[in-house]
Amino acid sequence: MKSVNQHLREAWKKPKQLPRYKEMVRGWRTDNVIERIDRPTRLDRAHALGYRAKQGYVLVRTRIGKGGRRRPKLRKGRRPKRLGHTYFTTKQSSQAISEKRVARRFLNLEVLNSYYVGEDGQYKYFEIILVDPNHPVIKSDPKINWITNQRRRVFRGLTSAGKKSK
Repeated sequence: MKSVNQHLREAWKKPKQLPRYKEMVRGWRTDNVIERIDRPTRLDRAHALGYRAKQGYVLVRTRIGKGGRRRPKLRKGRRPKRLGHTYFTTKQSSQAISEKRVARRFLNLEVLNSYYVGEDGQYKYFEIILVDPNHPVIKSDPKINWITNQRRRVFRGLTSAGKKSK
């Protein structure tokens, strides 16, 4: 017998075969770039990364554009040889970049972790788990109260996505 989490994990290996996946992603495109959500889209992944359905935890879905970054062309006097590269590849993953963007929006919260939820032709979507280190429920829980001593951990590469690019 498989557990519910095992079934969910298996289903998310091929997300495009999930029922209502296209409608779900299409709806996300019209949302704000950073949208606070009530419950996780991938419950198994959220629990594996430390999310608990209690006070002090905040879930946010964010989107980030796909593709590389184009460097703006210089309009000053340079000969073509000195113009440099036109395309950049970032040193960090799009998941790590989206975690940082969310951390800049929610200044009083710490990023615990994040996971991939989908993509369309234009964007990638991630859900980010945030924790309020000043919340009394978080302070009294011995499993998560270590985060009360952490400051801006996402900018120091301490999340799982940030560690991969170190």
